[in-house]
Amino acid sequence: MCHVIVTCRSMLWTLLSIVVAFAELIAFMSADWLIGKAKFGSSHNRDNGTGGSLEPYRPTLGIYERCTRIQHVPYSRRDTQCGPYAENFSEIASGFWQATAIFLALGILILCAVALVSVFTMCVQSIMKKSIFNVCGLLQGIAGLFLILGLILYPAGWGCQKAISYCGPYASAYKLGECSLGWAFYTAIGGTVLTFICAVFSAQAEIATSSDKVQEEIEEGKSLICLL
Repeated sequence: MCHVIVTCRSMLWTLLSIVVAFAELIAFMSADWLIGKAKFGSSHNRDNGTGGSLEPYRPTLGIYERCTRIQHVPYSRRDTQCGPYAENFSEIASGFWQATAIFLALGILILCAVALVSVFTMCVQSIMKKSIFNVCGLLQGIAGLFLILGLILYPAGWGCQKAISYCGPYASAYKLGECSLGWAFYTAIGGTVLTFICAVFSAQAEIATSSDKVQEEIEEGKSLICLL
């Protein structure tokens, strides 16, 4: 018989697992890892279609994506164009960034799998006498290590030609030059920290769903058990 067990700790762990997976995925796909040095492009007056003065803008560069301003077309509503600069894996600007992409992709794949499994832990808490919470916590810890490796290797690629074109000639490994870090990099770091928090908190979720109160509810024949 399937018992649906919901506790505050298990539900919080499930929600955090889903949030972490989405945060890392969005950060990985974003072009806002590096914010390039200021450039100038022609400003266009959309009201009368006439040219305007120069205004600065800062292009952004991700692991395989980039955003830059396009030439103004009369009555165009788009100021920037975003998309991949690399059509395949080998065209990623730096070998370090290729390694970063691999480690981040592995970590995110594990996190997405755990997020999916976490939804079903309300009904199934163990497989082959192994706690799903503990197994998921172990996987989240492994994913966190992959993410750390990726984030450590990423700044080593700041000396590649692509990064120099965005950040100026003084950019090099672990030196930003004229660039600044974008929200995607900080999101990836925050997601990595939360990944380890989830890994630790999975033990609390397992304790909550196997407590004496839960066992008493099961012995009473209840199939839906909700505890604070």
